[in-house]
Amino acid sequence: MSNKTTSALGNLDEVEKIGWNKERVTNLLVRNSMVFVLLLVIGYFSFKNAGFLTLPNLRTILIASAPFALITLGQTVVILTGGIDLSVGSVIALATMTSAKFVVTHPDQFWLAIGLGILVGLIAGIINGVVIAYLNVTPFVTTLGMLTIASGLAYAIGNGAPINGLPERWGNIANTKFFGFQSPVFVMIAGFIIIGIVMTRTSFGLRIYAVGGNRVAAEVAGVNSRRILIYVYAISGTLAGLSGVILSSRVISGPPNLGSGYELSAIAAVVIGGASLMGGRGTIWGSFLGLLLIQTLNNGLDILIIPAYWQQVISGVLIISAVTVDMWATRRSSK
Repeated sequence: MSNKTTSALGNLDEVEKIGWNKERVTNLLVRNSMVFVLLLVIGYFSFKNAGFLTLPNLRTILIASAPFALITLGQTVVILTGGIDLSVGSVIALATMTSAKFVVTHPDQFWLAIGLGILVGLIAGIINGVVIAYLNVTPFVTTLGMLTIASGLAYAIGNGAPINGLPERWGNIANTKFFGFQSPVFVMIAGFIIIGIVMTRTSFGLRIYAVGGNRVAAEVAGVNSRRILIYVYAISGTLAGLSGVILSSRVISGPPNLGSGYELSAIAAVVIGGASLMGGRGTIWGSFLGLLLIQTLNNGLDILIIPAYWQQVISGVLIISAVTVDMWATRRSSK
């Protein structure tokens, strides 16, 4: 082989190596895009306001994130199956009103009131799952119907008015502090760790991904897709019920509209975190980053005194951008 040929082959190897390295860098940037975006947002707000990157404000962001964390987790496992749960906001309200009504009339049955609120969420989730799995009604229609039902029941429990007069002990659920942080922050962290382990280290998590990736293929492989669907909607409903108990504890009352619009924030966090609305792709870590990004953005815009309507515009642009990046990454990986 001549020296020219050897040199040409060497140059070709160098070109291929450079291309491979660019491919790796691009893939790394795409996979961790939310981390970089979050760091950029933090850097920008820190530059604009010296009070942003301080421990008290970081504590504020975490506390604000906590109520959304549980329903974001539930929404994540649902979206991973290719579904969606629009009912969680109203289920929060229904759980809130149910537990508040019970604890006002039975103040000595503190733990039973908590369990009742969670049970309400579980029942709503199971109903969603059964209708979707066995009656083949689309998740959008099913959960939209449950949204309306739960909202109506929440108002009916209080005759259209908030329930007040909850015992002071009820406020201890969400307002007790540990190491300077309110208890919901620790519930949020524990929730992400537990669900994260379940999704990555257990066969149940793998089955959820399988159903979302290809339900027919999953069933051929022996996965009971109907049972999985019931389970994920039950999880979503249960977490919404627990979130309702925590939120009612924070305000020590039972507003019938508590949780209104929360489902949209949860869906936004999951989508921004990189989950596909078609199912089968997404991570708990990504949803956590999406949640933190939304709350960090809202906090920073509040500090800069940006009107709420412009905050909604920015959030909408962020969601569209996240979905666009996700679609681009999907097309790129399929080539």
